Amino acid sequence: MSAMISINNVSKWYGDFQVLTDCTTGVKKGEVVVVCGPSGSGKSTLIKCVNALEPFQKGEIIVDGIAVGDPKTDLPKLRSRVGMVFQHFELFPHLSITENLAIAQVKVLGRSQDEAREKGLKLLDRVGLKAHAHKFPGQLSGGQQQRVAIARALAMDPIAMLFDEPTSALDPEMINEVLDVMTELAQEGMTMMCVTHEMGFARRVAHRVIFMDKGAIVEDCDKDAFFGDINARSERARQFLSKILQH
Repeated sequence: MSAMISINNVSKWYGDFQVLTDCTTGVKKGEVVVVCGPSGSGKSTLIKCVNALEPFQKGEIIVDGIAVGDPKTDLPKLRSRVGMVFQHFELFPHLSITENLAIAQVKVLGRSQDEAREKGLKLLDRVGLKAHAHKFPGQLSGGQQQRVAIARALAMDPIAMLFDEPTSALDPEMINEVLDVMTELAQEGMTMMCVTHEMGFARRVAHRVIFMDKGAIVEDCDKDAFFGDINARSERARQFLSKILQH
């Protein structure tokens, strides 16, 4: 089965400092891949390269047949098809929740205000926030704002979703309300690439786990192998797992 997201020998530098080294992996349609690893291992950089929020200097990334690094590629159009949810919710504080959900649909996809609003309300309902449609982001909790951010990404009818540590800025009691929405999405067959430290979520939902260290992909295996046969993992992954799985 061909990959929806294909990453081939991708390397990236900031000046002289190499942040990604020959990263190769792929995500098939309907697959959920969790990217984990210590801080500074390049996880967020890799996922941002997928929709060209970060440029890369070597290798290629193909998303649904489109070369991300090709200068001729229409990046705004590509980004509208690949939903991205960030650590910080990136909502417009001066717009209501409904307006936050409608604005890109109108500007990028050319939908009418009514159509965009209706789609937004449907998705707010789906993430359990329809009652808050008229509020502003500042009136919602962090977990609610992150669920709005997920609904906003879904409003663009993406072919895949990227999550960059979507729960790391949240209080512990809000984490599950976001992970529950992500779990539902995964169960519905959404193609997902998630950078996260939530290993319980990875165990429950991921098909594959990618472990990164120092800008390189050290492990790329199915979930059961990653969590099941710890002795078969690299030493770096074993250290990481022993720290994380104790909690």
